[in-house]
Amino acid sequence: MVRHPRHVPRAQSFSSVSFVGLLLVIAVMLVAPRAASAQESAGAGAVTGTVTDPTGGVLVSATVTITNPVTGLTRTETTDGAGKFAFRNLPYNSYHVVIAAQGFESIARDADVRSSLPVNLAVTLQLGGATTSVEVTGEDLIEQDPTAHTDVDQSLVARLPVEAASGLNQAITLAAPGIVADSNGFFHPIGDHAQTQFAIDNQPVTDQQSRVYSNQISSDAVQSMEVVTGVAPAEYGGKSSLVVQIVTKSGLDQPKPTGSASFSFGSFTTPTADANVGIGAKTVGNFASFSGLRTDRYLDTPEFDPLHADGHSASFFDRFDTRSTTAGALHVNVQAARSSFDIPNTFDQAAAGQDQHQDITSYNIAPGYSRVLNPNAVLTANAYLRQDRVNYAPSDDPFADTPATMAQHRQLRDGGLKVDLAYVRGRHNVKVGGTIDATALDEHFALGLTDPTFNAPCADADGNPSDDTTVMDPAECGGLALVANDAFVPGLLPFDLSRGGVNFVFDGSRTIKTQAVYIQDEIKAGPATFNLGLRADHYDGLTTASLVEPRLGVAVQARPGTILRASFGRTLETPYNENLLLSSATGTNGLADSVFGAEAVDPLHAGTRRELELGVQQGFGSWVVADLSYLRKHTTNAYDFDVLFDTPIVFPISWDHSDISSISGRINLVPHHGLSAFTVFGHNVARFYNPENGGLLFDSPLPDGVFRIDHDQAFQQTTNVQYVIDKSRGVWVGGTWRYDSGLVAGDVPDYASALALGADDQAAIGLYCGSTFATPTSPITSCDVADRGATRLRIPADGTEDDDTNPPRIAPRHLFDVAVGIDNLFAKHQNKVKVQLSVINLANTIALYNFHSTFSGTHFVTPRTVKVTVGVTF
Repeated sequence: MVRHPRHVPRAQSFSSVSFVGLLLVIAVMLVAPRAASAQESAGAGAVTGTVTDPTGGVLVSATVTITNPVTGLTRTETTDGAGKFAFRNLPYNSYHVVIAAQGFESIARDADVRSSLPVNLAVTLQLGGATTSVEVTGEDLIEQDPTAHTDVDQSLVARLPVEAASGLNQAITLAAPGIVADSNGFFHPIGDHAQTQFAIDNQPVTDQQSRVYSNQISSDAVQSMEVVTGVAPAEYGGKSSLVVQIVTKSGLDQPKPTGSASFSFGSFTTPTADANVGIGAKTVGNFASFSGLRTDRYLDTPEFDPLHADGHSASFFDRFDTRSTTAGALHVNVQAARSSFDIPNTFDQAAAGQDQHQDITSYNIAPGYSRVLNPNAVLTANAYLRQDRVNYAPSDDPFADTPATMAQHRQLRDGGLKVDLAYVRGRHNVKVGGTIDATALDEHFALGLTDPTFNAPCADADGNPSDDTTVMDPAECGGLALVANDAFVPGLLPFDLSRGGVNFVFDGSRTIKTQAVYIQDEIKAGPATFNLGLRADHYDGLTTASLVEPRLGVAVQARPGTILRASFGRTLETPYNENLLLSSATGTNGLADSVFGAEAVDPLHAGTRRELELGVQQGFGSWVVADLSYLRKHTTNAYDFDVLFDTPIVFPISWDHSDISSISGRINLVPHHGLSAFTVFGHNVARFYNPENGGLLFDSPLPDGVFRIDHDQAFQQTTNVQYVIDKSRGVWVGGTWRYDSGLVAGDVPDYASALALGADDQAAIGLYCGSTFATPTSPITSCDVADRGATRLRIPADGTEDDDTNPPRIAPRHLFDVAVGIDNLFAKHQNKVKVQLSVINLANTIALYNFHSTFSGTHFVTPRTVKVTVGVTF
């Protein structure tokens, strides 16, 4: 029986002083000194203004519309009795504001929102016989920003056909360039594994966000996202390959409750329920969101047909806002979520009765405060405390688990404070600030081998491991007509339950601390915009490191409608926190004799990165905006994960260094006569170099020298097209085409290696010999014909495999998704009934994300999934 890890007191964890400190910060926010200007919440901006006639009299009930045609954001307000209007909670971006009133000529203004300071517009309308239309041109659609990024509005997220269990991550993968899809809603950003930072209303979240690590914020709570794929500005550190800036929904300025409620039912017996509502005045508001689901296919599975894959989850998010012209603006985000799911089985594991399960509980409390000090300066502060608790349970019968039985309890509790001061005047937009952060880690882990052939001391004449459990020493093999097994790891023998061993148990606790200060300035200088930044990071974990990091960028308008940009950055990359303690303890300086065969020499160190990005953005008339980017980055101590078999249990590792290059782009067709579309694409080259450090690598051989890692993919693209058939009732149809040329796969360098696989693995890759295909019960043991290979894996020709230039890869795949909806079924002004049908993987294409990957395991893409949603918007 597996002994669950015992609990030990935390060492160097959060103290009561730390928690009280956070409460004091919140109290200071609430009683902060009075200010003299209107306030905006941290992480978002506003556009306000007054509309007058030629005599200076205010215009009441004038129509004001703010748009960003590229992201799809559109809002409309009318001026009040004082001729004023206000658009709050806007993501940092460039906007077009059109003001119209009966009997006056319409007028357009540009508004560039780059800080929490409101952009104020004073508009005078001239008398005219009728309102006139204002045309948007390609020059208007481009951004003079040195940082490569993609803006994603809720209007797009709501119509993308995505899986309910990981909607936010999938929306990022589909909408942003250079991001490679992986299993379980995960993705590889610009050639890296993870290295993603989320900034949720200015709260930094640098730990892993996917359905196997944490309970992510619901996409229903997201107003918009800015996905930074280039060199990150100086205010971001720790994880820099991708920065996702999220602005959540707010209840301010909604005197009548607004929101939606919906229910869905789909394939794999998947009911889902979502509800959100916002209500508030100009000074106080609240937005709340709830979502829940259960399904027979929660995680991506090692078989195309899900076996033992049930799961359910529930998430609650609440944002409370107060805003005053005298006391500043405060918002408090609260999230609580739980997920519980089975670990999918292979056919062999299902036959053995394997029943492994994982639970994740999460919470997050994050107050944010902003105070306008004068018309040019605004102070923002964000405190946060969040926790992820993961419990992994083995089967009741340890020998039902194969090849090993495992148990895990780990907890990650993160708290910190981010404060910055923004100063906007003339050509300058300066921000100076700092962060402090502490992450308390508790890890408890147990493992015992159950398969007698996994670490057998002996093998037969053909090299197959012997299942004789009476043999403990390779020296005894000769007397049994056997030979010594070259793959035998002596250090694992004490933990081989099939040979009378006991469970390996690990307990560890540690607090990882980071501090940073930064200064950056966005300077407008004629046709050029400069981003000049400097950041200093200090990492105090199992090792310590400090680095001064310049971040430099320029964007130049070469001609109307054309922007050229270049940027350079240096960053301190921090190790992953998930299972960091055990992963750093398995080497020669940790657990005795490297019992697991891992390559750790000492704890994982912080890494350093140099990054260069060159790009061009081009607008074509009023229809199309294209953005192309080339990125190159060199990283020492380049990070990745080792997966433990096909479980969600992973161990962070680092490689000596990596060289990654990427070409990516996005082409937008902005809405015209109801038609809109975009294409994102990428080409990623990810070359990693030995030696490796950390992990629990006792089940897979390491590559030699330089190699292409499993985030390397020659080409991927996503094309999404949407067409509004009937604007009055919101009738629309959309479709997505996804193409992936195939990630680097694991341990099948030639056809002979494929023949050595078990029947189930051969069937998974679609191994064939002539007209004969392997099945889960009938393997192919030999093949003498030239027509041989695998339909779902590209196996190099005999003698041609090279870990760098010609590694095995997953076969290319085309996946098609469709969605059709009616947003206002009965054409009502209020309480609109909506109906939506979506189909993921329309053709039911059988394809793999990965196979026998040391870093990911084996997972199939989602089979055809049909979902019908009925709801009401009020």
